[in-house]
Amino acid sequence: MIQAFGLTSNPRKDLPPAVDDVSFEACAGRVTALLGASGAGKTTALRLMLELQQGRGIAHFRGRPLHRIAHPSREVGVLLGDVPGHPARTVRGHLRMLCAAAGVPVRRADEVLEVVGLVSLRDERLGTLSRGMDRRLGLACALLSDPHTLVLDEPADGLSSREAHWLHSTLRAHATQGGTVLLTTADPKEAARSADRVVTLDGGRLVADQDAAEFARTRLRPRVAVRSPHAARLAALLTKEARTAHRSVEVVRESGNRLSVYGSTCADVGETAFRHGILVHRLADETGDMGPGADVGPAGPSAAPDVPQAPDARHAMVQARQPGTESRSGAPAAVPLRRTVGTAPEAPAGAPFEALSPLPPPISVRPAPSPLRPLRYEIRRAAGIGTGFLTAAAVLLVSAVTAVLLARIGHTPQPRLLAAWPRELPLPPAALGAGLLGALAFGDEFRHPALAADRGTVPRRLGLLAAKLVVAATTALMLAFLTVGCDAEVLYLLYGRELAQVPADWLSLGASWIGLVVGCAWAGVLAAGVFRSTTAGLAAVLAVPVVVVPLVQKALTGSSVRTAAGFPLRLRETLLLRWPFGGERYLSGVARVIVQPVGGALALSLTALLCTYLLTTLRSRVR
Repeated sequence: MIQAFGLTSNPRKDLPPAVDDVSFEACAGRVTALLGASGAGKTTALRLMLELQQGRGIAHFRGRPLHRIAHPSREVGVLLGDVPGHPARTVRGHLRMLCAAAGVPVRRADEVLEVVGLVSLRDERLGTLSRGMDRRLGLACALLSDPHTLVLDEPADGLSSREAHWLHSTLRAHATQGGTVLLTTADPKEAARSADRVVTLDGGRLVADQDAAEFARTRLRPRVAVRSPHAARLAALLTKEARTAHRSVEVVRESGNRLSVYGSTCADVGETAFRHGILVHRLADETGDMGPGADVGPAGPSAAPDVPQAPDARHAMVQARQPGTESRSGAPAAVPLRRTVGTAPEAPAGAPFEALSPLPPPISVRPAPSPLRPLRYEIRRAAGIGTGFLTAAAVLLVSAVTAVLLARIGHTPQPRLLAAWPRELPLPPAALGAGLLGALAFGDEFRHPALAADRGTVPRRLGLLAAKLVVAATTALMLAFLTVGCDAEVLYLLYGRELAQVPADWLSLGASWIGLVVGCAWAGVLAAGVFRSTTAGLAAVLAVPVVVVPLVQKALTGSSVRTAAGFPLRLRETLLLRWPFGGERYLSGVARVIVQPVGGALALSLTALLCTYLLTTLRSRVR
């Protein structure tokens, strides 16, 4: 079940809060509808409950706030808006990726596809799905971890009547099995038809909390919809005849030339119009909405039905789960805390009321947990779309063409020829491609936040970062080897064995080459993770040779009393000690790579980006 106490959003500037002291309860085994027009505060209330927006209040899911639940996706399934997935990813691929994030078996993806009826569209791209199919996929994402609670924001918006009926039937089946369903809607008829209880919001405040039958009786009334070019004259005649016949008829002028007649029939309205020669364009029986005010009795909001409110909800966090309070089913026992709307909260015994705070506890936006299987998630994310494969193919093609042109022109050293690295370019194509793939690793997360479907922002977690660095390094290694191999093969086919020979110092050159490509990939990953943009990640890669290298050279060789001349030689002498297993050779090779201008600048950039990422991670945890 869901218990919400005192939900209040933070006001913006001089405007009132979008949600003001909203308290309600959604019971297990029932479908609860949060009803309100556009701007009533429905979405804001959901975001406050899910800790996606700052404010005040308490929201318990089976007795626990969301930040106290170890794996929120296994407790609460959320559907807010469209599916936040990459348009080029397949339906099945998207669900398999989320399976790794939620830590559930991959076969669960096929199971939920069968539940929502998308088995035949499993290989379709997300960007090609219709509105109805997107809603089905969103529901599949919410059901992926088999949660107890479903929270959906206008799930039937834009659906046909057939699709809406299927959706409500699925939600009803989930509630019948003991689950909790909370959905929002702006249609009173939909709320009365699909829900067991209707909670009505108007202007950010709770105006009614009723059973569906009571809601339909008090708010939905039969009416006659009339459209006529002489609507004002017809309204006056209907009112006059009803007054003469002592009948209770209410005529309401709508926008334009429309009327809503309550307490009459189509036959009576049609006869009146015919007798007086009034042209009628439309005459039909409808079920009319009386508006949010119809739910409140004559005594005002205080006469509304009871809604759950903790006596101390405005003062402290309710500890609903104490040792020995769990029910036989294993779920935490519900807190039997209720008060009537409009009554003042009772003070705890022995405590003066003046000493209590008048506001509920604050709601802080907390980051989402990292994927439970980050490496598996990252592999499926990288291999699920063709961007990586197309980028690698483009890099190999450009490298081969560049190597052929450099060989034709001549005067290019053998290492640069094999790497397809002209002196005029700041980086070779392989390094740029690796940097782009690294930037996409985090850039796609923020552009298409698959991990944020239930908790908001993409998490900054070391486990996710380590997985992305490992996958980016592996991809960069493969790209580096394939580039050199393809360039050598093309040069051999066109110009013979002379230009395809392996250099004598291939070991140190290979280490430098691998370090350059992997370093560019890592720079793209870290920069995109820090700045939340693919463009920023690629810009950080290009900034290393264009900006950082000249600054480092200027700092080391500029005019000063003492310079760092001879630093590589002294560093090599320092490292030439007796290390076990001949480790001094590897350390010397690493030192030769670092002391190079590009290597040193790349190491400096990676260090700065890593420290920045760690600081942002610690900052988000402190919040």
